[in-house]
Amino acid sequence: MIDLLEDKIMREEKIRLSKWEIYCLYFFIYAFLGWLLETLYSLFVLGHFTNRGFLYGPICPIYGYGALILLIFLRKYKKNSIQLFVIAAIIFTVFEYLVSFGLDALFAMHWWDYTQDFMNLNGRVSIFYTFAWGFIAIFFLNHIHPFFKKKINLLLSKIPYTVQSISLKMIFVIFIVDTILSCIRYVM
Repeated sequence: MIDLLEDKIMREEKIRLSKWEIYCLYFFIYAFLGWLLETLYSLFVLGHFTNRGFLYGPICPIYGYGALILLIFLRKYKKNSIQLFVIAAIIFTVFEYLVSFGLDALFAMHWWDYTQDFMNLNGRVSIFYTFAWGFIAIFFLNHIHPFFKKKINLLLSKIPYTVQSISLKMIFVIFIVDTILSCIRYVM
């Protein structure tokens, strides 16, 4: 009986999260870090805590989706910083505009407003952030993600696959429930 249990544990330790589960994990990590960044910015600028996200929970999905766009589609430009900068600046400006437009159309609310910024388009995007997205993409792919990837891999190597998988599924379910409840909150 003990041998069977040990064999199961040994097999389990060799099982790794799939590529898509890893992307899901990255989504949640970077969405949380984005929320943290926004919250700290708000704390320093406004002088008090403000939940800057769309959801009740401590994540800003736009940062998670942005990280996935970089990791899945733009990673191939990592070695060419100029090309990465230009493509990321364009893609993320369009992405930011579409998200802003979508949130406004669905909920008649603005989560950010760049109307006071130089060269803005309907207050949804501005030239400053267009350039920022290009620089952030380079910094993210060359420094931020490699750092977190190393730490995440180290942490995952110490956690049994079953715990990883169940935890990820629980976080995903909480995210879906949070998204539904948040949508209801803004519609009402």
